[in-house]
Amino acid sequence: MNEGKARPVVTSKAPAAIGPYSQGIASGDMLFVSGQIPLRADGTFVNGSVAEQTEQCLHNVREVLLAGGATMDAVVKTTVYMTDLKKFPEMNEVYARRFRAPFPARATVQVSALPKGADVEIDAVAVKP
Repeated sequence: MNEGKARPVVTSKAPAAIGPYSQGIASGDMLFVSGQIPLRADGTFVNGSVAEQTEQCLHNVREVLLAGGATMDAVVKTTVYMTDLKKFPEMNEVYARRFRAPFPARATVQVSALPKGADVEIDAVAVKP
């Protein structure tokens, strides 16, 4: 068994990496999902509200988790990057529907810009069952 070895997690159900990184990395019982922006699996951008963009980001996170053998319930930590924290309630409403208690630890930060002009990006860390 390759307990300590990192292996890439790849799925066609989430957008392919647009740079030198993996959609996800599994190492032992940990699964690290790279930041997901609101791109559909075919690479088209969801140019909608923060709520719509958050839905797509979390859909992508879910698909990478599933490819790595985990679910949203396995997520222990997320980071949400937003270009405007005034829209936090809109993101948070969608986020709250996608996770159940006990909710993952989370940091939310405002950034000046995100790839492809996205308003939201979300990454996740999970512990596989």
